[in-house]
Amino acid sequence: MMHKAPNNIAIIGSSGAIGTAFKSILSDKYPDANLCSFSRFSGHRIDYNNEESIAAAAALASDEDPLDLVIVANGILHEGDIMPEKSLKELSPEKFHRLFEVNTIIPALIAKHFLPKLNHHHPSIFAALSARVGSISDNQLGGWYSYRASKAALNMVIKNAAIEIARRNKLAIVVGLHPGTVDSDLSKPFQRYVPDGKLFAPEYSAQKLLQVLERLTPSDSGKCFAWDGKQILP
Repeated sequence: MMHKAPNNIAIIGSSGAIGTAFKSILSDKYPDANLCSFSRFSGHRIDYNNEESIAAAAALASDEDPLDLVIVANGILHEGDIMPEKSLKELSPEKFHRLFEVNTIIPALIAKHFLPKLNHHHPSIFAALSARVGSISDNQLGGWYSYRASKAALNMVIKNAAIEIARRNKLAIVVGLHPGTVDSDLSKPFQRYVPDGKLFAPEYSAQKLLQVLERLTPSDSGKCFAWDGKQILP
């Protein structure tokens, strides 16, 4: 894929560790491309809890040209008193609501407004950060109920969106991406459990994921890929 350099790129969640890395690498790799970055704190401001703000972001990013590459880099694992559950007794509606809001609902609404803006004339990509733990078949450890469930739901949204968009845009590629365990605020409380050599700098992860994206074709749409290019099964 991406035999043609992307002319118009959008990064949503550009103030996080991976989003910032994507922004830096893509700016260097494609200096002539238009790159719109959106976050709550920097670049073009976006209010993820306001669908009109998401729609306005999509309109702004595609104002002059259709989008060739869209990366959704936002997500949440823990926040304040919310930590991944080790057992059923730790479940709460608040945890489920918050993680589904950030990890599933917001990316789905971003897809709703950004997918129609993809280029129809050559392959274009919509990629959302997912996680290996969202794979039901790969789950051997249990736990992390709300996070696993929210990412599994995101993977279903990606599959659904890929099927629907293909009816109108056969060159569109809609995928989930697993970045590995990245040295970021999201992984900080759990880094002591990461095997040697498996804690990635955000720049390394983003670079590997871009290599994955460059190899994709429309036949890959609807799938989820890890940083090493291997497909993650549902």
